[in-house]
Amino acid sequence: MLTRRTLTRSLTTVALAFLALPFASGGCTKKSDEIPVGAFLSLSGSDSTFGTDTRDGIELAVDETNAAGGIKGKKVKVLYEDDKSTTQEASQKVRQLIDRDKVVAILGEVASSRSLAGGLIANTSHVPMVTPSSTAVEVTQGREWVFRTCFTDDKQGQVAARFVRNELKKSRVGVFYAAQDTYSSGLAKSFRDEFRKLGGEVVVDKGYQKGETNFTTYLNELKGASPEVVFVPNYYNEMVQIARQAKQVGLAGSMFVGGDGWDSANLIEGAGAELEGAYFTNHYAPDVPWPNSKKFLAAFKTRYKREPSSLSAQGYDATKLLFDAMTRASEVAPDAIRKALVETKDFQGATGTMSMDKDRNANKPIVVVKIKDKKFTYASQVMAE
Repeated sequence: MLTRRTLTRSLTTVALAFLALPFASGGCTKKSDEIPVGAFLSLSGSDSTFGTDTRDGIELAVDETNAAGGIKGKKVKVLYEDDKSTTQEASQKVRQLIDRDKVVAILGEVASSRSLAGGLIANTSHVPMVTPSSTAVEVTQGREWVFRTCFTDDKQGQVAARFVRNELKKSRVGVFYAAQDTYSSGLAKSFRDEFRKLGGEVVVDKGYQKGETNFTTYLNELKGASPEVVFVPNYYNEMVQIARQAKQVGLAGSMFVGGDGWDSANLIEGAGAELEGAYFTNHYAPDVPWPNSKKFLAAFKTRYKREPSSLSAQGYDATKLLFDAMTRASEVAPDAIRKALVETKDFQGATGTMSMDKDRNANKPIVVVKIKDKKFTYASQVMAE
């Protein structure tokens, strides 16, 4: 006859054995013929178009890869997590992808602040992460497991300054940026330093509070300093408001130069007319004259019935580059994938040919885009020094 203690112990053993059994439902197991890759993106919140555009590029790359036979005979499955455009959620989602979903690599994020948060988790966990669009220098610094397929803010700022000084022939500029934002303030500093090195003058330098909606006082101050160009390295949602209010105070849209944070269809829809003739540095434009870009453009338009943003092109490139490394890796495991990523040379992407440098940053051309007739058009390309 079983005692209560013996019975309890027996039932506990049975229960633990039951819980250890694999189940076909509820996501308790993963198909052995699929390779799990994670992606954390801003699919909702203030920067949601960045995340959804990036996801479109990732999905196209996944479909192409799986249609061609997958990687080492297995299909790739990308598991998406929405970080809701916040750094706190970014950290949590990356942790879930690693601990719960056992992903072999991670794609994301777009914003540098969220890549810094998620990248810390990935680096500590020794899971390779490839960000398609985070340009802050700090994103990969001291993080051996974090890579990027975009240029960095220091390079972007330098190219923007050289373009304004040498191509536009301007000598007096204003700098207007979001003071609490890693991306905006870092890019402003890089531009400011390079422009002064080139003999130019920064006649006004203003930081505004992130989340500000009334820019009239700032814009009147900028106008009063009589700059020839105003460099505004912020995100598209804030730039729409700035452009509209700038028109009201008499600042021409053609005076503005920005960074890759401008790249969104929402900018054109919200302030395309106000920003006619403006320029911004970017990773891509639909009419760039590169064969791989044309191939990507055709495939994207066939699937989505519209032109891609640079975020879509970068999402596509980050995914393709990661899959290329996974194919070359000795095995589909984090250590081997990281090693293959380090060895990436002359990868032919939609946003240009790129190689990983010693800091795990992509060495690639920077595109200058002009806003013309409410469209983003290719103006020129510059290799960072």
